[in-house]
Amino acid sequence: MGANGSLLNTGAGMWVMLAVAAAAAALINHYFLRMPVKQVVFAVARALVQMILVALVISQVSRSWPLACAFLLLMLVVATLTATRRIGHLAWWVPASAILAGVLPVVGLMLGFGVLPFSALAMIAVVGQLIGGAMSAVNLAGRRLHQELEQRAGEVEAALALGFGTRDARNLIARPVASEALLPGIDQTRTVGTVTLPGAFVGLVLGGASPLEAGLVQLIVLVNLMVVQAIAVSVIAELIERRVGQRTVPAI
Repeated sequence: MGANGSLLNTGAGMWVMLAVAAAAAALINHYFLRMPVKQVVFAVARALVQMILVALVISQVSRSWPLACAFLLLMLVVATLTATRRIGHLAWWVPASAILAGVLPVVGLMLGFGVLPFSALAMIAVVGQLIGGAMSAVNLAGRRLHQELEQRAGEVEAALALGFGTRDARNLIARPVASEALLPGIDQTRTVGTVTLPGAFVGLVLGGASPLEAGLVQLIVLVNLMVVQAIAVSVIAELIERRVGQRTVPAI
């Protein structure tokens, strides 16, 4: 444990290490994966600014329900814009619908059973994780479905020629591919405690909770996150199969 009570040391050496690690990531991605250097540098700089701001904001919003709700709405907006930009061919409300379809029922379930305390800080912490998990799954599913349907357009046309409807013809290609977006979450849940110790678990233990209590809290988050992602991916797949909210690229 670090000298200041945190898991890692956050002294002067941390900033040098972060600069070296960011430069290494940018150079490796550029020379081996052809990714622009500025993309990694921008991501690191943005993460630094956002974490500082979030730390300051949460200390205030956790005391006020209106501010907490506004912060959750901001999370949803950022997640929606990120997913929309990553997928690239859908109207913004399509990823937003998929994310909300996954998050809202699970939050209601947790509140209904009294698992999630009705407090601003708990809502921000838990709902924020669920929104982030839904965003990641929607990103993966949306991009993968778009690519697969474009590459296998001939198979869709063949199914249409055989009498399948548009949704059913695209479903034959899309649905097996959509499930791939769930694999990271499933693998994370399967290997929790043996491959990685999630941040929530470590943070609770460092905060004084018993390892058993911390493990149960992490289990609750992971299982509910699986439900959120399953619903979100199912919704985004259904909407894409039905060609709902698709933006057409004008011919040049």
